[in-house]
Amino acid sequence: MSINRQWLLAARPDGMIGPQNFTYAESEIPDIGDEEVLVKNLMVSFDPTQRNWMVDRPGYLPPVEIGAPMRAGSVSQVVQSNHPDFAAGELVQTTGCWQDYAIVTPGKGPMGVNKLPPGVSPEMMLSILGITGMTAYFGLMDIGMPQEGETVLVSGAAGATGSVVGQIAKLKGCRVVGIAGGEEKCRWLTEKAGFDAVIDYKSEDVAAQIVHHCPDKWDIFFDNVGGPTLEAALNHINLYGRVVLCGSISTYNATQPEPGPSNLMSLVTNRGRMQGFIILDYLPRAMEAIEQLMGWVASGDIVYEVDMAEGFDNIPATIQRLYTGQNFGKQLLKIADPE
Repeated sequence: MSINRQWLLAARPDGMIGPQNFTYAESEIPDIGDEEVLVKNLMVSFDPTQRNWMVDRPGYLPPVEIGAPMRAGSVSQVVQSNHPDFAAGELVQTTGCWQDYAIVTPGKGPMGVNKLPPGVSPEMMLSILGITGMTAYFGLMDIGMPQEGETVLVSGAAGATGSVVGQIAKLKGCRVVGIAGGEEKCRWLTEKAGFDAVIDYKSEDVAAQIVHHCPDKWDIFFDNVGGPTLEAALNHINLYGRVVLCGSISTYNATQPEPGPSNLMSLVTNRGRMQGFIILDYLPRAMEAIEQLMGWVASGDIVYEVDMAEGFDNIPATIQRLYTGQNFGKQLLKIADPE
């Protein structure tokens, strides 16, 4: 009988997340019950919010328990099904965790179990059409509410979410300024993704460059980074500006609580609005985003990058790439090919 390889959460992180937080284990492949589906995980997604799931504090999802497989989005293949809507061999998107096999129940879990649309590859489903693409779409369109002629500032602009935010904003007639790290990423954003300007936080003064590239200030700030970047941006908010709080990756591995922005009065004096959101709230509208994003990709209006790692053994090391800026685009890892 095949074994079920697993990476379990061994210790809650204190500082930078890494292989030291996980331990390898093997178990038997579980038996399925009524209405359940056994899947084999083919590809897993890495997302900055996974760091938050590892901490024992209240959140929008319960923390991963010590000794449990690490939670992750996945594309999987149905091996056995006791559910009438799913058959062996079908490819599905679900929350499969860091393991070869998982039991999932349609209609339950953070993401449920969803069949891949015809012609959609696993990497496409976990990137532009997955959580990151939907986060970009709903965060910008529903919370940012872009209007033609406005200026949109995006932090984490070369990431899987930020790069899509900027391209959607361009499609809506906005001027787009990104903040990213490194010459290669900044060049890709202007030459391939169509950003009007990009600030390299590794070599430039972010606050000064925001002023330079946003001479009329900004109307929407889509923030994936938090920390000093958020504070620098708030100093240059336009009247009735909107801040879309998507993440705060600069603070996730901090060992002490990070101070918040000292200039929140900018929101008051400029009648601004700052709002966070969780993409799980938008899942009932998922097809709205998927259909729109598929159309933009097919027409060439949106491009995206995938940073693909391979090998089950490399999972713990791969997640660290998110927090060191090593990944370029959506970080994925292939475990196996479909059978």
